[in-house]
Formats: sequence, C-alpha cells, structure tokens
Amino acid sequence: MSVDPKIEAGWKAELQSAFGDKSFAALKAFLLREKELGQPIYPPGSRIFAAFDQTPWPQVRVVVLGQDPYHGPGQANGLCFSVSPGVKLPPSLQNIFKELRDDLGLPIPSCGDLTPWARQGVLLLNATLTVRAHQAGSHQNQGWEDFTDAVVERLNAHPRRLVFVLWGSYARRKAAGIDRKRHAVLEAPHPSPLSAHRGFFGSKPFSRINAVLREWGEPEIDWRLEEGERE
Repeated sequence: MSVDPKIEAGWKAELQSAFGDKSFAALKAFLLREKELGQPIYPPGSRIFAAFDQTPWPQVRVVVLGQDPYHGPGQANGLCFSVSPGVKLPPSLQNIFKELRDDLGLPIPSCGDLTPWARQGVLLLNATLTVRAHQAGSHQNQGWEDFTDAVVERLNAHPRRLVFVLWGSYARRKAAGIDRKRHAVLEAPHPSPLSAHRGFFGSKPFSRINAVLREWGEPEIDWRLEEGERE
C-alpha cells in the first residue's frame, strides 16, 4: 500500500482522519512486512480499495457488509462476495445467486463479478480489505477493522438515506451503530452453506432493497449481471 492511498476522491476526503490514524499507520507497516516476507496478498494492490473506486462517495445508495476477501488465487477483486471473471463461484455467492433467481426470477449468472451492482451505488464492503493467500482471516485485527468502522461511521452520516444489508451476526455487529430511524436496515442469516437455510433463502433482499428505493423516490438497482440481460 502506498504512503498516500489511491482511492476515489470523495472517499479520500471523507476518510482523511482514518488514513491519518495510528491504527492505519500500523496497518501499513504490517502490510509492508507481509510484502517483505514474500507473502502473496489478495486482492492485488490496485484492487484493495476497489469497493470505494467503483462506488464513489456521492453515489452510495446501498451498503452490503462482508467480512474477509476470498483467499484463493485470482478470487478476490476488492468487492465483498464478488470474484473476478472466469473464477468458479464460491459457495456463498452461489447461494446469493440462488436467492436472486428465487426473488426476482433472474437466471443464475455464470460470472461472479458484481461490478455492475457496485456501479449503480451498491457499496460492497469487506470489514478486512486484504488477506494472505490460502489463510482465511490472516489479516484480521491488524487495523482494517478500525478503518472500516470509520467507513461505517461516515456512511451513517451520509447526506443520503441508505439501505444497509446485513447478512449474518458479524455484519450486524459491525453496523450496530447505524441510525435505523434514518436508514433502512435489512437483516438475514449469512449466505454461507452453514447458515443459508436458516433464513437467508426466502429473505428476498433484492426486491426489498428496490422497494425501499422506490419508496424514497430513488432509481431501483438493476440486479442483472449477464451481458445479454442488461440493456
């Protein structure tokens, strides 16, 4: 990570204090040590802040909170639950796509790149933005959580009302301070195979998000991902 993180200008302005925090300085030192040790880190450096770059601060309308990036080669692309084109769909993403089909009647996408959602204002934010190859959770408790706590705090103060999508207990804890009188908060179990059958399936998050946006006079999200489906 560079001394001056490259991130979308609106986000950079909002997060100046977080970038200047001691916790972030310690995080940068940790990542530098990982690099010096020759540890492969995912996603690639240019994609660490992809969630912010693909969904600029003024355009955020929906926030989906994840936990860690995928730790397999070529999987993580900087957006939570998303994988790069050509990568096999991880189990949680497969379940998200099954619910997309059941909720909206859309075919299950073959590509797991969620960039089209991000470009419509869906911030796909992981709590930890990097991970060591093949070692899940290896970059937890190194400073990323403090940084993304600051992100959630800024989102709570966003000039626009937002829809927060919290899948699982970790996401609910992460967003515990969200002002629910102002923002909409949709909760469900995590889409992991371990918990999806406990209420994620049938939760209809995609239609519920669009219902809230319609109520607020906002454009709906076009959830289609395949090239041939999108206009």
